[in-house]
Amino acid sequence: MRIPRFPTEFDPTKLRETLDGRWGEIRERVRGFLETEPLPPGDGLDTERHRERVFEQLRRLGGSEVPALGFPTEYGGHGDRGGSVVAMEMLAGNLSLMVKAGVQWGLFGGALTALGTERHHRRYLGSVMDVSLPGCFAMTETGHGSDVQRLATTADFDPETDEFVVHTPDEAARKDYIGNAANHGRLAVVFAQLRTPGADGSPEGHGVHALLVPIRDEAGNPRPGVTLSDCGRKAGLNGVDNGRIVFDHVRVPREALLNRYGDVSPDGTYSSPIDGVNKRFFTMLGTLITGRVSVAGTAGSATKLALEIALRYSDARRQFENPGTGRETPVLDYLAQQRRLLPALATSYALHFAQEELVSTLHDLHTDPGRDQDGRAQRELESRAAGIKAVATWHATRTIQDCREACGGAGYLAENQLATLKADTDVFTTFEGDNTVLLQLVAKGLLTNYRGRFEELGTLGMARYVADQFVGTVIERTAARSLVQRLVDAAPNRDEEDVLFDRGWQLRMFEERERHVLDGVARRLRRAGSGEADPFEVFNDAQDHVLRAARAHIDRVVLEAFVAGIDRCTDPETAGMLERLCDLYVLSNIESDRAWFLEHERLSPGRAKSVVQAVNALCARLRPHAVRLVEAFGTPRQWLTAPIATGEQPGLG
Repeated sequence: MRIPRFPTEFDPTKLRETLDGRWGEIRERVRGFLETEPLPPGDGLDTERHRERVFEQLRRLGGSEVPALGFPTEYGGHGDRGGSVVAMEMLAGNLSLMVKAGVQWGLFGGALTALGTERHHRRYLGSVMDVSLPGCFAMTETGHGSDVQRLATTADFDPETDEFVVHTPDEAARKDYIGNAANHGRLAVVFAQLRTPGADGSPEGHGVHALLVPIRDEAGNPRPGVTLSDCGRKAGLNGVDNGRIVFDHVRVPREALLNRYGDVSPDGTYSSPIDGVNKRFFTMLGTLITGRVSVAGTAGSATKLALEIALRYSDARRQFENPGTGRETPVLDYLAQQRRLLPALATSYALHFAQEELVSTLHDLHTDPGRDQDGRAQRELESRAAGIKAVATWHATRTIQDCREACGGAGYLAENQLATLKADTDVFTTFEGDNTVLLQLVAKGLLTNYRGRFEELGTLGMARYVADQFVGTVIERTAARSLVQRLVDAAPNRDEEDVLFDRGWQLRMFEERERHVLDGVARRLRRAGSGEADPFEVFNDAQDHVLRAARAHIDRVVLEAFVAGIDRCTDPETAGMLERLCDLYVLSNIESDRAWFLEHERLSPGRAKSVVQAVNALCARLRPHAVRLVEAFGTPRQWLTAPIATGEQPGLG
């Protein structure tokens, strides 16, 4: 087997420039700020002191350019949505601060910006940016979790007083896990079922809307009718004060409604520019997608930090004598260690390029919404954000655990950061959307012939619709469309000797897997739903297949983004190194799914063995470059404190 050429010279600085990409200037400015502004995590502090440290750090961060990046220019911001996401990713070495900042500027401030109108922007955004008004994003409820459309908190309009009455009808409607609620938040964006008086006087529902509800006065005391409690200590992120909120007929003025997509007149008449409760609901949620994109990016940054710690340690740590040299062997020279860490490194590179493309799409749609007249681009963005968030956060959870194990007992010490990274990122698979739910959304969006009607279909509606329609699949390019098509068209026959390293063949393999799995889902749903079967059971029975289809789709999207990123690289040596990382990403992915490729005759048994050999060979060839490859990520240096990674541990360095 011939491994393609590896670069003879490799400059991590040039690779960093490629990775920094479109927002390289923002990344460099944030690195510069973090060089002069120490923001250490609160490891070892008790809960209250940790929370107070993070709140003070948030205020200091509020004095920088970071919070202003994503807010409208007319209210003191920079109007750079993509830059704001990238800047938040750079905080991954202090994840409590990152999440606290995400609550304040991404969720609370983002909801005010996206769902409010000029009266809200003019009054509040300046105070949100400088943290003089700490806020909450009160969506999640104890009994409803990811089922946002069924939230039970109510907001009833009272025409006699020109007020909304916000109420928690039962314990299941309690707002739960709300960041900033336990200690610091004073104003909350509260999501509730909006109701106005109907013709017969009974409440008429208009679906979920958001209102601004004060929860504390300036002295920090709960407002009348508001009950606040503490969620308590968590497995991680203990610098974030998650709390619970209960409302007992709390009155707020009519102007408290964030009324971009729905408004109520003084006489109680409801109006909206969007017809249909479901369409309005999905439109509102679509404007809040930035938080989900940020979680994916921050998970990626935390994973990069863990890989840098583990690879630096593995390069320096020596164990067991090599009989040929008489010297102890660096741990990273062992194939088992390479296989544990280097495919994960390649996947982190792949996800980096997928995240960059996702952020660019988010930014461009926000900057020029007129380019998306039919809403299709927004729906595709939401689907891709859901899938990449799921894959990136699962990758973080798995990789950080592997890094911890790869560092042995040293990885278990708190001072070496991996235990904290593991604890702090664990919840990323849950918040901003449970990953399993998100992948189901991706799969539903892939089934054609009702793409435009999807907003009106829940699980039952989807199953009924699929049962009655012919369903086909279509592979739509997501990045560098013409380049990818040329590569696929030029791919050699799968039996040729060096086909494993042909990019067109690799792309075709990912495409064929996605198409086959998705076709199978469509046939399975249609066949099972063609009789008198319960539509819920039809869909539920196919859930494993649905999730697999979504994962196959996202794997292909990530690969195309990686290919596009390499194509943009102008330095040949840097591009050559990325080419080999891309090979490792693809072949390790195929290796982990060998059973499918063998069962469906995409690989012969002999070719499957060759895939394993190729992964081994790539790991060995990448091993000498491993430390420089993690250096190229450009993680701010104040975040790297682990003695096993800095040479401060005896016997290392």
